[in-house]
Amino acid sequence: MSETWAWEYDPDEQQVAAGLPTPVVAEVERLAGQLAILGRDATNAGRGPLHGGGLRTLDLFGGRGFLHFIVAEHLHLVLIVRVTWLD
Repeated sequence: MSETWAWEYDPDEQQVAAGLPTPVVAEVERLAGQLAILGRDATNAGRGPLHGGGLRTLDLFGGRGFLHFIVAEHLHLVLIVRVTWLD
């Protein structure tokens, strides 16, 4: 059986990505797609707790921002919960 993973904004794109520059949103969505390809291995991407899942963080554009996500293994889903942009 194939494990197809997806990603989505949580609670929704308007809450997570509203007001961000277009290139930032494009990079967030590119990274989210890559995380979905990793599937459960996305739990090892970025920074966060080593065991037990929880919130993970990836740098955007060399630390000019951060992508915060949760890997929901039981749903085969990567949830993008927050984007912090510092520029």
